[in-house]
Amino acid sequence: MNDVTRKLLKKQNVVLVGKGKKITVGVNTGRDAIVVGVTKKVPIETLSRKDVVPKKIKGVETDVIQVGEIRALNNNSETDRKARHRPTFGGISIGHYQVTAGTLGMVVKKGGIRHILSNNHVLSNENKAEIEDAILQPGKADGGTAEDEIAKLSEFVPIEFNGGSIPPPSDCPVASFTIKAFNLIARVLSRKTRLQAVVPSSTVNTVDCALARPNKDEDVLDSILEIGTPDGVVEAEIGMKIKKSGRTSGLNYSEIALVDAVAQVQYSAGVAIFEDQLVTTTPMAQGGDSGSAVLSEDNKVVGLLFAGSDTIAIINKFRNVKEALLLD
Repeated sequence: MNDVTRKLLKKQNVVLVGKGKKITVGVNTGRDAIVVGVTKKVPIETLSRKDVVPKKIKGVETDVIQVGEIRALNNNSETDRKARHRPTFGGISIGHYQVTAGTLGMVVKKGGIRHILSNNHVLSNENKAEIEDAILQPGKADGGTAEDEIAKLSEFVPIEFNGGSIPPPSDCPVASFTIKAFNLIARVLSRKTRLQAVVPSSTVNTVDCALARPNKDEDVLDSILEIGTPDGVVEAEIGMKIKKSGRTSGLNYSEIALVDAVAQVQYSAGVAIFEDQLVTTTPMAQGGDSGSAVLSEDNKVVGLLFAGSDTIAIINKFRNVKEALLLD
C-alpha cells in the first residue's frame, strides 16, 4: 500500500482506492484514473479541506464514486441453494459449525490432495476456529447440524483487524523500562491498571481464505453449480467480464472495474484493510455469497469473492490466494 493510498483512506468516508478509468456522466472516457470509493457522496462545502479528494494526484485524474459500506458477505437469512447435497459442489451453502452460512467456492489441490476453498470468515469464523473443527453442508443458518459435517477445517490465513487484535510487545528498551516503572508504582498503590509497551500493527491483508479437507473425497465434486468445472487461472484486467455462483444470489455476471484496489472491510470482529483487490462494476453478490469462486467467461479462475456493498463486490486475486495457501 503506497503513501497516496494511505492518505486517501484517511479522508472522511473513503473506504476504497484503486486503478480504473475516468467515468464522466456515466460514460467511460478511457482515461486512466485513481478511483476513490466513499460510503456516501456529500457536498464538497461540507467537507474540511483535508478531506477533499484532489482532482488530480501526481498528474493522474481522480474519480470519486459512492460505494456504501463494504461488508464481509455473510448473513443468516434462508435462501436458495441451502439444501444438503451429497456429492456436493461449488456455489452452495457451507460453513463452520459456529458460522451462519457462506458459499462453497471450489475444489483445489494442495500437495495433490483435494480441499474445499472458501473464505476465512466462512470456514474459520474470523480466526476464532481451531484446525479440525467441523464444516457443515449446508451451513447452520440453512439447517445444517452435526450430522451434516462434510469436512474438517485444515488451514486458514488469519485476518489482521485494525484495532481488532492485540499489537505485539515493543522491543524498545526505553519504553520497556518506563512501562515497568509505571507498573511497579501501580502495584505499590494497589492500582489494577497496567500498561504494556506495544507497537502499532501496520499489517494489511491480501486474502480472506481457508481450506477444509473433505471427510470423504467422493462427497465433493470439482464442478460449480451453473458454471461447470474451472479450466485454469487468468489474471484480471479492467473491463474483463466475470461470473460467480453463490449460495444467496445464484449465478451473476459483472465486469472488473478496478485492479490493485485497497479497501476497508467491516467484519463482526472489526475493520480490516485489504490491498491488491479486484472491484466489480456492479454488486454481483449478497450476504451469504462469501467464498464464491469468480471466473472469466471461459471458466478460468479470477479470484475469490469475500465482501461487497450495495454497489460493488470485492474479490481476492486468485494469485494471492494460491500463494497464501501454497496451492498446487
